[in-house]
Amino acid sequence: MKSETQKIVKIALSTLVLGLLLGWLLFGGSKGNATEEHQHTSEVSGETIWTCSMHPQIRQTEPGDCPICGMDLIPLENDNGSELDPMAVSMSKTAMQLANVTTEIVGKTAPVKLIDLNGKVEADERSIYSQSSHIPGRVERLMVNFTGEYIKQGQIIAYIYSPDLVTAQEELFEARKVADTQPQFFNAAKEKLKNWKLSDNQIAQILQSGTVKEELPIHADVSGYVTEKMVNLGDYVNKGKALYQIANLNSVWVLFDIYESDMPWVRKGDEVVFTIPSLPGENFKGRISYIDPVINPMTRVAKARIEIGNTGLRLKPEMFASGTVKAKQPIASEAITIPKSAVMWTGERSVVYIKNTTSNGVNFVLRDVTLGPSLGNGFIVKEGLQEGDEIAVNGTFSIDAAAQLAGKPSMMNPEGGPAMTGHNHGGMKMGDDKGTGGSDHSEMDMGDVKQESKTDHSDMDQRIAATGIFQNQLKQVLSAYLELKDALVNDNAAKSNAAAKKVLSALEHVDMKQLTDKKAHGHWMTISKEISNSANSISKISDIKAQRDHFKHLSAHLSKGVKLFGVDQKIYEQFCPMADNNKGAYWLSTTKEIKNPYFGEAMLTCGEITDEM
Repeated sequence: MKSETQKIVKIALSTLVLGLLLGWLLFGGSKGNATEEHQHTSEVSGETIWTCSMHPQIRQTEPGDCPICGMDLIPLENDNGSELDPMAVSMSKTAMQLANVTTEIVGKTAPVKLIDLNGKVEADERSIYSQSSHIPGRVERLMVNFTGEYIKQGQIIAYIYSPDLVTAQEELFEARKVADTQPQFFNAAKEKLKNWKLSDNQIAQILQSGTVKEELPIHADVSGYVTEKMVNLGDYVNKGKALYQIANLNSVWVLFDIYESDMPWVRKGDEVVFTIPSLPGENFKGRISYIDPVINPMTRVAKARIEIGNTGLRLKPEMFASGTVKAKQPIASEAITIPKSAVMWTGERSVVYIKNTTSNGVNFVLRDVTLGPSLGNGFIVKEGLQEGDEIAVNGTFSIDAAAQLAGKPSMMNPEGGPAMTGHNHGGMKMGDDKGTGGSDHSEMDMGDVKQESKTDHSDMDQRIAATGIFQNQLKQVLSAYLELKDALVNDNAAKSNAAAKKVLSALEHVDMKQLTDKKAHGHWMTISKEISNSANSISKISDIKAQRDHFKHLSAHLSKGVKLFGVDQKIYEQFCPMADNNKGAYWLSTTKEIKNPYFGEAMLTCGEITDEM
């Protein structure tokens, strides 16, 4: 009995030990495997993913270059929900450096706008004198035969034969015979000669000679340079007829054009720093002494006058001048101003990115702003920013791309949501991105996306009626522009110079009289001025990178002109977000094929169609 009990105990103990062993093998081993699997998953989830700021569909596990555009890849930050603001997009210091993101603290300053002025040197109207003939007659001799000749006061400049003068001398001789008995006749005869500007000395010489002089010398009334010769030898002239126009050029005027849009900025007393192309390396200064109270109805500009001394007569009338005036905004207090590079436009909204620094790192939040007047290289901000805010001033496009990728509010998607996947490279469909790491989007041609030009931040968005003649002339400007675009596509700086000169020539033949609307006049004056300045700069420089910088400006304003007035031709507005240091730039083309003038062969097909006109 006792031995049976011992057997039962041994079996129970063996069963217990076996059960514990099996439990350890089953559950203990699984726990170890689960721990190992969890660690592996953690290692994978902690791996850095690298992407392209221009093509967010690109994702790689190691740094390198974008296979599409060649830009350096940036690390994709994991959104672990640790940000205080769910609408913010975080960026590491490395990502900010790679994307060239820089920031600036917003402050209030006295708004100053740099306004470029074009004008030319003119003679001082107060020193211009018309030298006239004081007697009627025929020009027998001219002592000054060409313009530009310098004459001194009192110098004989011409001889006039006058029958009236001959008769007056004979009357003088007859009156002298009765001078003792009738002196009033004698005095009247002398006064008649004095009325013809003969001096007492000349009259005395006539009386002394006793002979009638058939030619009377004309003496210069002032000293100066002959700017216009109005008679020729043998001409008959009446009393008071102008023979020469004489100007004293010891002081001159420089007259600058002020466009309607700039008139609220420019005031009497503002200092203008200007240069003369024919006197390179020299700067001149002067203050505006007068501004026309009336706008010229043909050119739609007012003249601003600067008076300047002309020592050595180095400044000559009709010389061209280019000046800059630092104009102050006519407001009572200081205002918040920001650089243009900080602003992104959607056509309807203007946005900036606000930088916030927390214990979790740096993040950026999109904010809408209301812009005031342009300052040339910046804007006045009316609403949306406060003094002390820190904003991104460079690399804003990269921040916006990261926000789109993370589904956060961005420039084109203010509500946030699924990320868009890049832009169209040479007509590439969005659906072509499948299998490259991006989301599975339905096919959508980015050429259908309509974007407002980044430089088009004005009310110039409605078509203005123009005659067919004007449109044909504008089409000639466009044709020359397309030659310039093709030269830049082919990386040919010399052909760019020649094409820019064709743009200038075509621009000169545009007849502004074909525009009957005052608003149209004002718009075309602004557009043509900017096109002319850019084309002129391109025609004078051989550095193709500098040419492309001016081409960006030229394209933006010609696009405005085509949109406003129209041409009898289908035009495509195309855009590359990588141009102009990733700020983006537009150009015009007559074909849908993308040929990038900002990079040429280096990145020929980078771009997309944003508008069809």
